[in-house]
This record gives sequence, structure tokens and C-alpha cells, in this order.
Amino acid sequence: GSVLANRLTELNRWNVLLVEAGPSHEGVFDSAVPGFAGRLSRSLYDWNYTSIPQASMNNRTQNAPRGHILGGSSSINGLAYTRSSASDYDRWALHTGDEGWSWNQLLPYFLKSERWTRPSSGEDTTGKYDPKFHSANGLVSVSISGQPLASDVKIARAIEELSGGFSFDPDPNDGTPLGIGWHQVTVLNGTRSSAATAYLGGRFASRKNLHVLVNHQVTRVTQTSHSPTVEFRGVSLTAKKEVIVSAGSYATPQLLMLSGIGDPSELIKLGIQPLVNLPSVGKNLSDHPRFTMSWQLGTSNVIDPATNSTLQDEFLEQWLTNRTGPLSAPSLNQVGWLRLPEDSGLWDEFEDPASGPNAPHINAGPRGGGLYPLPGPLFQATCALTVPQSRGTVKLQSTNPRDHPLIDFGMFTHPFDIRALRDGVRLLVKFVSTPAFADYGLTPAGPFLGVDLDDDAAVYEVLRDATSNNAHPVGTAAMSARGASYGVVDPDLKVKRVKGLRVVDASIMPYIPVGHTQAPVYAIAERAADMIKGAWLT
Repeated sequence: GSVLANRLTELNRWNVLLVEAGPSHEGVFDSAVPGFAGRLSRSLYDWNYTSIPQASMNNRTQNAPRGHILGGSSSINGLAYTRSSASDYDRWALHTGDEGWSWNQLLPYFLKSERWTRPSSGEDTTGKYDPKFHSANGLVSVSISGQPLASDVKIARAIEELSGGFSFDPDPNDGTPLGIGWHQVTVLNGTRSSAATAYLGGRFASRKNLHVLVNHQVTRVTQTSHSPTVEFRGVSLTAKKEVIVSAGSYATPQLLMLSGIGDPSELIKLGIQPLVNLPSVGKNLSDHPRFTMSWQLGTSNVIDPATNSTLQDEFLEQWLTNRTGPLSAPSLNQVGWLRLPEDSGLWDEFEDPASGPNAPHINAGPRGGGLYPLPGPLFQATCALTVPQSRGTVKLQSTNPRDHPLIDFGMFTHPFDIRALRDGVRLLVKFVSTPAFADYGLTPAGPFLGVDLDDDAAVYEVLRDATSNNAHPVGTAAMSARGASYGVVDPDLKVKRVKGLRVVDASIMPYIPVGHTQAPVYAIAERAADMIKGAWLT
């Protein structure tokens, strides 16, 4: 939404009203400080959604964070900037019949949105990214952490010792993310760079044709004889050209269904008059199932800043003084993109669901914590399945727009997913079993403590208890080819069979990309802005 508001008001004669349900990002300290990102989940700035109990995960519910603040989830997320695999987008193009969604045609939009910068530490980023795949002219600032960790050396040595699928990746954002490389994040001078700060702040805030209304939740979109009307707090506003919904993968389908756009049988049960028959609304929900493995270090020469209030005070003072130090970036320096072994028994039963041979199956986030040069007491690694086959739904709880929708991730409803994560466990164990980590004396901790990792049933049970969503929901208003009998929007992101209404957010993705969803949404929005301009200026 912020991207579109900016790009469409580049035309002085166009007036844009951006309506945000949450408050402004301005003055929200925890949003500005990268190291405080973890505080934003379940806060005033989160919608605080909760899933329904997940039958295949021992009936556990899950938090489903989404940004309730200007800038949306870019204002509360973990700041990861990963573009995924080129073949992910080529599959979108094939699926929609629109070559504009291919990697080669989307890459210019990734570059248009990005501004590569050095970290606030001043660290030289030479050799830690490939300049050919980055831009210094966009609006969203991207860099690496720049904050050294003791585990950096261990991880680098393990990469050398294992090589193969664990080889060093010079730039995970070049379209072929395989191996382990430096993690890229949306940070500018030690401060979060969000859609709100990048596209709505500074010189853009003074545009007379850009109007921003916060703390107002749109409750319905209605169709007039000319174009859609949005309703909120008893007010109706009709767009002269079109209405664009960018409410995210939970709220977008909710708004469409409240407006009578969806599966007629489901709407009638709630007393909503069906106006547009689009059964795919709220279906196809996809997210990356993720868990964390932990190992205790067998040495006393460690430090845990999280339990040291004096260090925490020093970190905050350092950030306030010059925007440097541990709070100036997320505490993850490397990111791994791994394919499951070719000799895995999975391939005897399942076809490879990846979009291509350069698309990974597993996203690993190794981190050692601590305060350089000392490691933390735990070495940890997140493990996310990048190619989940399970699908979920978003349905209405009631006709009251204030009631949260019913979110069902459907996790582990497809047998491939939990079995692939079992193989992910083995990949992580292989990584930390290299000689590089020998002097750490690692022993299992956390959810796998005392678990026989060769016992599949025992591993599956831990995964059912410890796995969560990765806050990467997509697909609930998915694109499909023009004239297709399924899908919610056409390749130009116009809602099928509705005049003057588009959806531009992660819900339009027909397949989940292998990486974090922030960077793809920026590219989608940049392309959408050009499509909208093209539609009205020709």
C-alpha cells in the first residue's frame, strides 16, 4: 500500500487516499530499532491473530503476526530481505500466462525498490554480496548486519569443510539461492527501513496529492455504477478510478468476503448476500513451517547479553548515540538455502515440489548469539520448509469486521511436509557435526533434548509440538490466467468479474516463494504501480 501510494502520486493530477487500520509508525521506538523487532509481535502494532487449533500439530493454535501499523508488516517483521529463486517467478509467469511475472521481468522492480547501503558499523561489504544484482537508487535500504558474532568463523569453517550443498553463496539474492551466504536486511544507518519510512516519509510526506488516514479500518467495498466505494466508520468514499486492497493474506480475503465476494455457499451461511462468485477467496493459504534446533555449548567461556541488564543498557545507549552496536541489526548474520539430498527416501514417494533445480527445499538460519568475541551459551539454527505442500484457508468468523477471521494453516496435512522437515533436522545435525564446531562441545538442547534422531516417529512428534508458521502467509487471493475457472485476480491483479478493484499484496501469489516474503511484495507493488499507470494513461 505504501509503495502504491508513493508511485501513483508521482502523477500530480492523481489524488491517492491511503487508509490504514493501525496507527502511524512515527514515534514507535520498537519499530525503529532493529534489535527490538521481537517485541512487536503480540503488541499494539500487531493484529494479534491466532489460528484455529491445528489438527496435525497436536491441536495447537499458533500466533499469526501481521502489522497493524502504517507500513504493514514491513514495520514489525524480522527485516529479512530475500528474493527467492528465479524459477519461483518463472513458475508464476507460466501459471498466469503473463511473462511479466517472470524473474527476468521482475528483477528490474526488485532493483527499483532497493537501495544498497553499508551497515552503520561502516563494515566493508565487498565480497559479501554481488553488486550486479543490487541497486543504490531505490527507496528501501538493504545491507548486511555488520555486527560480528563469534559463530561467524565457525560457520565459515563448516562451509569449507562440507562444501557441496553447504558451499558459500556469494549472494543469496542473485536468483540462485543455494548454499550459505551473508544475510541481507532492510536497515538504514542502524534503523529499520520499512515501506512507511521509505515510501511515505521525508520529501514524500509533503505531496499535496498524497493523503494518509490512520486508525481507520475499511469494513466493506461496494460496487457503484461506476467504480467501487469503500466504507469505514459510517463513511463511504468512492474512487474516481479504482480501489486497491493491500490488507495482506488474512485481512484481504476477509474484506472481500464481507463485501460479498467469495464462495456463495459460505457467504450465505453467514447471511451475506453473494455478489461475485469467486470460491477461491480465502483458499490456498500457504506458509513456511519452521522450527528451531538448539545445542548447549560445553564451555563456560560464554556470555548471554539477554540476561545481563548492564549490557542491555549499554547496547541501548550505543544505539541512541550513533545507531551502532548489537541493536542496529537483527542477530542473524548468515542464511542457508539447502536442497534435500538426492538419495533421500522422499523422492521414492514424492515428486520434487521445488520450482527448479536452483530452488532450495530448506531455509536454515544458524546463529551463535553472545557478544563478540565470546559466543552465547546456545548455538541455534532455525529450519523452515521452503516448498510446503499443505494448504490452509481463511474464513469469516462472523459478519462483524472487528472479529478476526478463522485462520487455518492446514500445516502437516500433506505428508511431504513433516517428512521433509525430518530431513531438515538431519541437515542441521550434519552441519553442526563438522570439526569446525568441535571445540564448542555441542550437546542437544531445546525440543530435541533426549530424542533419538534416528527414530522417525519421535522426531515427528517433536515437530508436531515445536513447529510454527514463519509469518509468511500468501495465496489467499491468488492470481490465475484470464478466463481460468479458479483464482481471485487476473494477472493484472484486477479482481475477476469486478470493475475497478485490484488486490496488491502477498495474497496474490499463486505459489509461495522459497524465501521471506518482504522483498517479493515490494517487487509486486512496484510492477502493479506501473500496470495501473499504464492502464489509465493509454
